[in-house]
Amino acid sequence: MNRSEAEKILARFVGRRVLVVGDLMVDEHIWGHVHRVSPEAPVLVVDVESESSVPGGAANAANQLRTLGAEVVIAGAIGADAAGESLRESLAALGMDTGAVVVSPDRPTTRKTRVVAGTQQGAQQVVRVDREKRTALPEAAARSLIERISEQLADCDALLFSDYTKGVLSESTVRTLTEAARKQKPSIIITANPKPASVRFFADADIAQLNRSEADEALRSHLFESPDDAVFHDAGIRLREYLSLRNLLVTRSSQGLTVFVSDGTYTDIAPHRIEVFDGTGAGDSTIAGVTLALATGASVVESVRIGNAAGGAVVRKTGVATATREEIAQLFE
Repeated sequence: MNRSEAEKILARFVGRRVLVVGDLMVDEHIWGHVHRVSPEAPVLVVDVESESSVPGGAANAANQLRTLGAEVVIAGAIGADAAGESLRESLAALGMDTGAVVVSPDRPTTRKTRVVAGTQQGAQQVVRVDREKRTALPEAAARSLIERISEQLADCDALLFSDYTKGVLSESTVRTLTEAARKQKPSIIITANPKPASVRFFADADIAQLNRSEADEALRSHLFESPDDAVFHDAGIRLREYLSLRNLLVTRSSQGLTVFVSDGTYTDIAPHRIEVFDGTGAGDSTIAGVTLALATGASVVESVRIGNAAGGAVVRKTGVATATREEIAQLFE
C-alpha cells in the first residue's frame, strides 16, 4: 500500500460512527526527577514536577477513534466517585456520546497512576498504582448497559469491544450484544481487543486482536503448549478456527503483525522502522485503525496495514497518546 492509497482510506474515516464498549479507566502520570534514595527505606525519592490525567482503557481506544475523525458512542461503567464523573466529563468534552456509560456503585472508577522519573539516562517508570475492582458488573448494571447499547446499534457503522478484564465484558454481555448488532444491522463491523481469558467470548467477530504473548497464552489455554516461531503460523491458523473468529490479528512487536483470515491463510506485515519511545496504548491505536478501515469497506489486509501504521505512529510519542490521519499517512511511502 502506498501513501496515496492509504490517504484515500483514511479520508473515509471522517463521520463513521463507532460504538466502543469496554473497561473505562483513567490513566494518570506523575512526572518528576530522582536525585536521592529515601532514608526511610531503600526506595527512590521522586521530586514531582507535574501531573497529568487522560482517558484510558476502552476510553483510549475511543479517543483514538475521535482523533481519526469518527463519531464515537462510548459505553462502559464508572464508579460513583469524583474520578468517574471527571472521566465522563472528559469524554463528553472530547465530543463523545456518553449516554451508554453506567454508574456501578459497587466499584471505584479504574485508575492507573504511573510515577515516571527522569534521570541522566532518560525517563523511566518507577512504579504503577492501580485502583480497581475486577469482578463482573452486578446484574442490574449489566442489564442497564446492554439496554443503552442496544438503543444505539442501528445507527453505528462498527462495534468495538475493548476488554481489559475489569468486569464489564462478561461472556453473556458480549454474546448478547453481538447477536443484537448482527440482527439490527447485518452490515455492522464487529472488532475486539480481548484478553486470553475472554477471547472465546468474541466468536463471530470480524476481527479480534491479540499480541504475541496473549496469543501464546490463548493457545496454551485452549489447544496446546505455546508454539515456537517455526510453527507459529500453523498454530495461528488453528487458533482462529478454534475460536470461530472471522479473522485473527496477532501483533508481534519488532516482527510486525500477522493476520489469519477466514479462508485459512495468513499474511505477515512488516513493522515500520521507527524509533520507539513508549508502547503504551499502541494496541488501542492499532485496533482503532483496523476498525475504521474495515468500516469504510477496505479489505482485511488493507485495514491491518492501516492499523499497523496507527500503532507505529503512536509509539513514537511518550505516554498515553493518539495518532492523527496525517501521522499515519506519513508512514506509507
